Amino acid sequence: MPDRQPLKQLESTLSDEPIRRPGGRSARIRTAVLDATLAELADVGYDRLTVEAIAARSGVHKATLYRRWGGVDGLIADVLVRSAEQPWQVPDTGSLRDDLHAITRVIYMGFTDPEHGAVPRNLIVAALRSSQAARALTGFFETQHGLAAEVVTRAVRRGEAPEGTDAVDVVRTACAPLYYRLFVTGEPLEEVAAHRAAEAALAAAQAGAFVR
Repeated sequence: MPDRQPLKQLESTLSDEPIRRPGGRSARIRTAVLDATLAELADVGYDRLTVEAIAARSGVHKATLYRRWGGVDGLIADVLVRSAEQPWQVPDTGSLRDDLHAITRVIYMGFTDPEHGAVPRNLIVAALRSSQAARALTGFFETQHGLAAEVVTRAVRRGEAPEGTDAVDVVRTACAPLYYRLFVTGEPLEEVAAHRAAEAALAAAQAGAFVR
Protein backbone atom coordinates (compact mmCIF):
# COMPACT_ATOMS: atom_id res chain seq x y z
CA MET A 1 0.00 0.00 0.00
CA PRO A 2 2.68 2.54 -0.86
CA ASP A 3 1.87 6.23 -1.50
CA ARG A 4 0.22 6.90 -4.87
CA GLN A 5 -0.51 3.20 -5.30
CA PRO A 6 -3.15 2.13 -2.78
CA LEU A 7 -4.27 -0.71 -4.98
CA LYS A 8 -1.65 -3.34 -4.21
CA GLN A 9 -3.08 -6.83 -3.88
CA LEU A 10 -2.58 -10.51 -4.43
CA GLU A 11 -4.25 -12.49 -7.20
CA SER A 12 -7.98 -12.92 -7.71
CA THR A 13 -9.88 -15.19 -10.07
CA LEU A 14 -11.14 -13.26 -13.04
CA SER A 15 -12.75 -15.89 -15.21
CA ASP A 16 -12.71 -19.57 -16.08
CA GLU A 17 -9.53 -18.94 -18.11
CA PRO A 18 -7.37 -16.39 -16.30
CA ILE A 19 -5.10 -14.17 -18.35
CA ARG A 20 -1.65 -15.70 -18.60
CA ARG A 21 1.43 -13.81 -17.46
CA PRO A 22 4.20 -14.82 -19.84
CA GLY A 23 7.67 -13.32 -19.91
CA GLY A 24 9.83 -11.77 -22.62
CA ARG A 25 8.16 -9.88 -25.43
CA SER A 26 4.69 -10.81 -24.17
CA ALA A 27 5.52 -9.29 -20.79
CA ARG A 28 6.67 -6.08 -22.48
CA ILE A 29 3.46 -5.94 -24.48
CA ARG A 30 1.42 -6.48 -21.33
CA THR A 31 3.26 -3.68 -19.55
CA ALA A 32 2.76 -1.26 -22.43
CA VAL A 33 -0.92 -2.12 -22.81
CA LEU A 34 -1.78 -1.95 -19.11
CA ASP A 35 0.14 1.29 -18.66
CA ALA A 36 -1.84 2.70 -21.58
CA THR A 37 -5.09 1.42 -20.05
CA LEU A 38 -4.38 3.25 -16.80
CA ALA A 39 -3.39 6.43 -18.61
CA GLU A 40 -6.52 6.40 -20.76
CA LEU A 41 -8.69 5.61 -17.76
CA ALA A 42 -7.24 8.58 -15.87
CA ASP A 43 -7.77 10.87 -18.88
CA VAL A 44 -11.22 9.89 -20.11
CA GLY A 45 -12.86 7.58 -17.54
CA TYR A 46 -14.64 4.29 -18.08
CA ASP A 47 -17.48 5.47 -20.32
CA ARG A 48 -15.11 6.79 -23.00
CA LEU A 49 -12.45 4.10 -22.65
CA THR A 50 -11.92 2.19 -25.91
CA VAL A 51 -9.68 -0.60 -27.09
CA GLU A 52 -8.78 1.51 -30.10
CA ALA A 53 -7.47 4.37 -27.95
CA ILE A 54 -5.50 1.98 -25.75
CA ALA A 55 -4.02 0.34 -28.84
CA ALA A 56 -2.94 3.70 -30.25
CA ARG A 57 -1.45 4.80 -26.94
CA SER A 58 0.43 1.55 -26.33
CA GLY A 59 1.57 0.97 -29.91
CA VAL A 60 0.08 -2.53 -29.83
CA HIS A 61 -2.40 -3.54 -32.54
CA LYS A 62 -6.00 -3.64 -31.40
CA ALA A 63 -6.36 -7.21 -32.68
CA THR A 64 -3.80 -8.29 -30.09
CA LEU A 65 -5.74 -6.53 -27.35
CA TYR A 66 -9.00 -8.19 -28.33
CA ARG A 67 -7.31 -11.58 -28.62
CA ARG A 68 -5.56 -11.48 -25.25
CA TRP A 69 -7.94 -9.41 -23.12
CA GLY A 70 -11.28 -9.64 -24.91
CA GLY A 71 -12.03 -5.95 -24.50
CA VAL A 72 -11.99 -3.05 -22.07
CA ASP A 73 -13.30 -5.02 -19.09
CA GLY A 74 -10.60 -7.66 -19.43
CA LEU A 75 -7.97 -4.93 -19.55
CA ILE A 76 -9.27 -3.30 -16.38
CA ALA A 77 -9.35 -6.66 -14.63
CA ASP A 78 -5.75 -7.38 -15.62
CA VAL A 79 -4.66 -3.98 -14.33
CA LEU A 80 -5.93 -5.10 -10.92
CA VAL A 81 -4.12 -8.42 -11.28
CA ARG A 82 -0.90 -6.58 -12.07
CA SER A 83 -1.35 -4.51 -8.92
CA ALA A 84 -1.42 -7.80 -7.05
CA GLU A 85 2.01 -8.62 -8.38
CA GLN A 86 3.58 -5.56 -6.74
CA PRO A 87 4.17 -6.23 -3.02
CA TRP A 88 3.85 -3.53 -0.41
CA GLN A 89 5.32 -3.10 3.04
CA VAL A 90 2.79 -3.61 5.83
CA PRO A 91 3.29 -0.90 8.49
CA ASP A 92 5.12 -2.05 11.61
CA THR A 93 5.52 0.92 13.95
CA GLY A 94 5.22 -1.07 17.17
CA SER A 95 1.85 0.56 17.94
CA LEU A 96 -1.61 -0.40 16.69
CA ARG A 97 -2.64 3.26 16.70
CA ASP A 98 0.29 4.30 14.53
CA ASP A 99 -0.11 1.30 12.22
CA LEU A 100 -3.79 2.09 11.61
CA HIS A 101 -2.96 5.73 11.01
CA ALA A 102 -0.30 4.66 8.51
CA ILE A 103 -2.84 2.56 6.62
CA THR A 104 -5.53 5.24 6.44
CA ARG A 105 -3.00 7.93 5.56
CA VAL A 106 -1.75 5.90 2.60
CA ILE A 107 -5.32 5.66 1.30
CA TYR A 108 -5.80 9.39 1.83
CA MET A 109 -2.53 10.26 0.10
CA GLY A 110 -3.13 7.87 -2.78
CA PHE A 111 -6.56 9.19 -3.67
CA THR A 112 -5.89 12.89 -3.12
CA ASP A 113 -2.54 13.14 -4.88
CA PRO A 114 -3.09 15.94 -7.44
CA GLU A 115 -1.06 14.19 -10.13
CA HIS A 116 -1.89 10.52 -9.60
CA GLY A 117 -5.10 10.43 -7.56
CA ALA A 118 -7.36 10.11 -10.60
CA VAL A 119 -5.82 6.74 -11.46
CA PRO A 120 -7.04 4.69 -8.46
CA ARG A 121 -10.32 6.61 -8.35
CA ASN A 122 -11.16 5.90 -11.98
CA LEU A 123 -9.93 2.33 -11.72
CA ILE A 124 -12.31 1.51 -8.89
CA VAL A 125 -15.22 3.28 -10.55
CA ALA A 126 -14.53 1.32 -13.73
CA ALA A 127 -14.28 -1.98 -11.88
CA LEU A 128 -17.66 -1.38 -10.28
CA ARG A 129 -19.18 -1.05 -13.75
CA SER A 130 -17.91 -4.41 -15.01
CA SER A 131 -18.76 -7.84 -13.61
CA GLN A 132 -15.41 -9.26 -14.71
CA ALA A 133 -13.40 -6.42 -13.20
CA ALA A 134 -15.62 -6.38 -10.11
CA ARG A 135 -14.54 -9.93 -9.33
CA ALA A 136 -10.94 -8.78 -9.53
CA LEU A 137 -11.72 -5.82 -7.30
CA THR A 138 -13.35 -8.04 -4.69
CA GLY A 139 -10.31 -10.27 -4.54
CA PHE A 140 -8.11 -7.20 -4.48
CA PHE A 141 -9.74 -5.80 -1.37
CA GLU A 142 -10.03 -9.17 0.35
CA THR A 143 -6.32 -9.74 0.00
CA GLN A 144 -5.35 -6.16 0.84
CA HIS A 145 -7.28 -6.34 4.09
CA GLY A 146 -5.89 -9.79 4.82
CA LEU A 147 -2.31 -8.57 4.47
CA ALA A 148 -2.91 -5.41 6.49
CA ALA A 149 -4.56 -7.46 9.23
CA GLU A 150 -1.09 -8.44 10.39
CA VAL A 151 -0.89 -5.09 12.22
CA VAL A 152 -3.85 -6.18 14.38
CA THR A 153 -2.52 -9.71 14.90
CA ARG A 154 0.72 -8.23 16.22
CA ALA A 155 -1.24 -5.83 18.42
CA VAL A 156 -3.16 -8.70 20.00
CA ARG A 157 0.12 -10.42 20.83
CA ARG A 158 1.32 -7.19 22.45
CA GLY A 159 -1.87 -6.93 24.50
CA GLU A 160 -3.18 -3.84 22.70
CA ALA A 161 -6.41 -5.59 21.68
CA PRO A 162 -8.34 -8.54 23.17
CA GLU A 163 -7.73 -12.13 22.19
CA GLY A 164 -10.12 -13.28 19.51
CA THR A 165 -10.23 -9.90 17.76
CA ASP A 166 -11.20 -10.20 14.09
CA ALA A 167 -8.10 -8.58 12.60
CA VAL A 168 -9.48 -8.22 9.09
CA ASP A 169 -12.61 -6.51 10.35
CA VAL A 170 -10.55 -3.94 12.26
CA VAL A 171 -8.70 -3.01 9.07
CA ARG A 172 -11.92 -2.99 7.06
CA THR A 173 -13.50 -0.65 9.60
CA ALA A 174 -10.53 1.73 9.45
CA CYS A 175 -10.64 1.93 5.65
CA ALA A 176 -14.40 1.91 5.06
CA PRO A 177 -15.17 5.57 5.94
CA LEU A 178 -12.65 6.77 3.38
CA TYR A 179 -14.07 4.67 0.55
CA TYR A 180 -17.57 5.70 1.64
CA ARG A 181 -16.67 9.35 1.10
CA LEU A 182 -14.94 8.64 -2.19
CA PHE A 183 -17.47 6.36 -3.86
CA VAL A 184 -20.83 6.73 -2.07
CA THR A 185 -21.40 10.27 -0.82
CA GLY A 186 -18.83 12.06 -2.98
CA GLU A 187 -17.70 14.17 -0.03
CA PRO A 188 -14.18 15.61 -0.06
CA LEU A 189 -11.60 13.22 1.37
CA GLU A 190 -9.82 15.25 4.02
CA GLU A 191 -6.86 14.27 6.17
CA VAL A 192 -8.93 14.60 9.33
CA ALA A 193 -11.24 11.89 7.99
CA ALA A 194 -8.30 9.50 7.73
CA HIS A 195 -7.30 10.38 11.30
CA ARG A 196 -10.81 9.84 12.68
CA ALA A 197 -11.26 6.56 10.83
CA ALA A 198 -8.08 5.15 12.35
CA GLU A 199 -9.00 6.37 15.83
CA ALA A 200 -12.54 4.94 15.59
CA ALA A 201 -11.26 1.53 14.52
CA LEU A 202 -8.68 1.57 17.30
CA ALA A 203 -11.23 2.47 19.99
CA ALA A 204 -13.65 -0.19 18.81
CA ALA A 205 -10.93 -2.82 18.71
CA GLN A 206 -9.66 -2.00 22.19
CA ALA A 207 -13.22 -2.06 23.52
CA GLY A 208 -13.66 -5.63 22.25
CA ALA A 209 -16.15 -4.77 19.49
CA PHE A 210 -14.41 -7.12 17.04
CA VAL A 211 -14.02 -10.14 19.30
CA ARG A 212 -15.54 -13.12 17.54
